[in-house]
Amino acid sequence: MGFQRPPVAVHRLDTDTSGCLLMARNPKALKRFNKAFEDRLVGKTYLAIIDFEPAEKSGTIELSLSKISSAEKGWRMIAAKKGKPAVSHWELLQTVGEGDKRRSLIRFRPTTGRTHQLRVHALQGLGTALLGDPVYGPVRGQNKGAPRTMLHAESITVMRAGKETIAAFAPFPEDFVRAGLTAPEPPAPPPAPTPSPPSEERPEAPASSDNGAPETGNGQ
Repeated sequence: MGFQRPPVAVHRLDTDTSGCLLMARNPKALKRFNKAFEDRLVGKTYLAIIDFEPAEKSGTIELSLSKISSAEKGWRMIAAKKGKPAVSHWELLQTVGEGDKRRSLIRFRPTTGRTHQLRVHALQGLGTALLGDPVYGPVRGQNKGAPRTMLHAESITVMRAGKETIAAFAPFPEDFVRAGLTAPEPPAPPPAPTPSPPSEERPEAPASSDNGAPETGNGQ
C-alpha cells in the first residue's frame, strides 16, 4: 500500500468473519486508536445470520463472559456471573422462510469487546448459535448449514475531537445473499459518546475481541 511500515491491526476479527478491520499506519496512530476504544469513541455494527426468528424486534443482551477449557472441547467462552461484563444491542432486520425453516438477519451493536462476545450472546441471549458456528453451533467442529460462521463486521466509526468522524462500511457479503438474505439499509450514525467508566470496567478492545481470537497479545 506504499506505507513505510506495515499497518498494525487495532482490534481483532475471527478468521472467518468478514468486513471492517481498523488498521494503524504507525505507533502514534495505534496509541491514538487504542485510546479511542478506551474512551468509548469507537462504534461498530455487525450483521449475523441465525436460523431462528426472535420473538422481539430488538433488545439488549447483558451477559458477563468467562473463558473455560477442557481436553475434550478445547477453550470457549460461557456466560458467567463472575465473568467480564459484556453488552450487545441487537435488532431484527429481516426474516425469510416459514415454520421451522425461518432464517433471520440480525444487526448487533456491541458496546464492549469480549472474546466471542456476539457468538455467545447469540446463543445464550437470542437462543440460538450463529449459522455455521463450529464452536457454539449444534455440531462441534463443523460449519453446519454454512461454509463459515455467518458474521460480518458491517461498519466501524471513530469519533475524533475537532475532526470529522472516521467511518468505514463493508459491502454486504455474497454468501449472505446466497443464504437468502438481502442487504439492509445502512446503520444509523452512532450515538454521542458516553463518559468513560472506571478503568477496571473499560472496554478491552486492545486486549480482547468482540468475536475474535483468545485474549492474548495486543489486539481485539
